[in-house]
Amino acid sequence: MVFIPSIAFAADDDCMSRKNVPNTVMTLQQVVEMGLCRNPETASAYYSLESARLNKNAGYASYLPSVNASASVGKSHQNEHWGDVAYGASISASYLIFDFGKRLADLNQLSAAWRATGFEYNERVQNYVYGVIGAYYALLNADADVISAKSLQSVAQTALDTANKKFKAGVVAKADVLKAETTLASRNLDLERAKNNREIAKGTLLTKLSFPADQEITIADMAGDFGSERENKSIDDLIKIAREKRPDLLRATANKDAAWHRRNSAFLKNLPSISATGTLSWNDDSANFFGTGSQHIGGSIGIRASMPLFAGFANMYGVRSAQANYDSAQEQLRGTNNAAMLDVFSAYQNYKTAQTVLTQTEALLKSATESEKVTAGMYKVGRATMLDWQTAQSELVSAQKQNNAAKYDLFTKRAAVALAIGDIKSEIEKEK
Repeated sequence: MVFIPSIAFAADDDCMSRKNVPNTVMTLQQVVEMGLCRNPETASAYYSLESARLNKNAGYASYLPSVNASASVGKSHQNEHWGDVAYGASISASYLIFDFGKRLADLNQLSAAWRATGFEYNERVQNYVYGVIGAYYALLNADADVISAKSLQSVAQTALDTANKKFKAGVVAKADVLKAETTLASRNLDLERAKNNREIAKGTLLTKLSFPADQEITIADMAGDFGSERENKSIDDLIKIAREKRPDLLRATANKDAAWHRRNSAFLKNLPSISATGTLSWNDDSANFFGTGSQHIGGSIGIRASMPLFAGFANMYGVRSAQANYDSAQEQLRGTNNAAMLDVFSAYQNYKTAQTVLTQTEALLKSATESEKVTAGMYKVGRATMLDWQTAQSELVSAQKQNNAAKYDLFTKRAAVALAIGDIKSEIEKEK
């Protein structure tokens, strides 16, 4: 099995021990690699996977001989007299020759459980990566909002300067200056809010990377053609990929396989087993340690067959219980498959909608930008009022925010599609 951490998590060797964020501009892939190296949740999932692997390896023990050794020393007491010291030692071995396939069923069950744990680990890693991607895009969105707020603050300052000049020239009333001052104050407030939101977004990303939230991090923006329609796939293609890669589907399949082998093992437990046995013993009941008194060396070899006849109906109920668990696992697989297909469909539709929304907000932003410029020019020559200019500025503010949100929402929805099909790795690699 190949799990998501194998994609390229070649983060710095000191990533776990770092106290400070790297002072370079970090790409999405570098941020994800750093997070996976430091994240305690995925580390815990890895140790659970390792435990399941070792349990699976322990299942091979039934194919090897079982050897036991024992030693004893004792002194008898009878009729108020102590007898001689007696020593003894023995070694015994047994080897299961035939059990109608029960040990193979046990081993297959452990292997299936190991695979299920591996897919659970994969799912937890992908969910974590998706969270990091969302926090990364949220910070880019917050950065863009700060830049937009500064630009709009500059526009409001220009409006105030223009209104002051025209008021001094006696062209407009004092009300225009007051309106421009109010607009500038509002833009200053918008800038402070944008900065605050940026700090929160930065702290969220740093926390996911296990760094203090008050540090600084600089991240790279995405390419302009990232998320374009030419990269789209059909819903049928996405569903096909999901059936092959989505970890919860693969985990449910592995759990069903484990339940099937567990049911077989419960049934085979009622059949005979044949083993080869052998023992070697030594006893010395002399008074002297390893003396020349009465010493006995003995041993035996043989074939042993055993079969459970009656255990209070426990075996019968065990088989029925295992069958019920297998039926339950089949239904869980069917339910997981239905939920996964809906998840893929919903993520795909949300992504297509996000593409349309981004196109519309780009057109809206272009129109609002031109409208603000035209209204500003008209105000300067006396063909528009300050209220008209304020309205145009407000529309530009709204268009800027909507476009920023739509751009990074598209990136997030794209990552949601990758998560839905179980291939978040491709989302990171396409960022290169």
